[in-house]
Amino acid sequence: MTTGFGFSSFRFAAPALAALAIAACASGPQAPAKAPALKAADYAAILSDPGRSDADKKDDAARKPAEVLDFAQIHPGDTILEMEVGRGWYTEILSKAVGPNGKVITQNPAEFGYSAPAMAERRAAGHLGNVTDTTSHFDDLKVADGSVDKVLWILGPHELYYVPKGSTGLGDPAKAFSEISRVLKPGGEFVVMDHAANAGSPSTTGGTIHRIDPAIVLGLAKDAGFKLEAKSDVLANPDDDRTKMVFDPTVRRHTDQFLFRFKKG
Repeated sequence: MTTGFGFSSFRFAAPALAALAIAACASGPQAPAKAPALKAADYAAILSDPGRSDADKKDDAARKPAEVLDFAQIHPGDTILEMEVGRGWYTEILSKAVGPNGKVITQNPAEFGYSAPAMAERRAAGHLGNVTDTTSHFDDLKVADGSVDKVLWILGPHELYYVPKGSTGLGDPAKAFSEISRVLKPGGEFVVMDHAANAGSPSTTGGTIHRIDPAIVLGLAKDAGFKLEAKSDVLANPDDDRTKMVFDPTVRRHTDQFLFRFKKG
């Protein structure tokens, strides 16, 4: 918005304007205000985009991406690190959500060899123009200090306790959470979701049934200096007894899942 002054009024306003200019110079350049966070309704157009594959769309009802990303409070222009990107199902949505002035950095361990071909297919379709891929273990992120607004880790922390064949592991849990804090800007947010194991379950469930006790994630986050901002039960399922392998056809896509949002302290 611009404000106009007539000549006669300007000689009275000039001293005040000069004072404001001096104050602005003294305080330095001001960061531009962030665009409002996208809401669930804003994701409707992204999810219904005719360029989005039918294979992706068929999982929307079970995965509820609009509700999950509404909880994550994504802003256009954000820089987002998406950990354990997998086949890029969320990446394509995030790429459109942050828009041309934002960017998405993906991370995947080299052991997850299925990821690269899937991501290449999405790139070939022209969907990931603002996405940069990185390959690393979870405790050695290839991202600069304090460079991202949000870190998203969807259905992933249990992998810290999974050892793929031929590997010695995918990263030290405490160091992985410390790395997440390192790459976040001051006040940045960490959004994490996973398949829930029963309270008191050992961390080894991450490598057997691919679930994790939410208390383990909360403890790792607290030790890394994160503060819990909010939690959501949008993907909770009380009918899941939390004992089955997540790929069991009787529970697949319908596991009891926890969703937390933390702020860097």
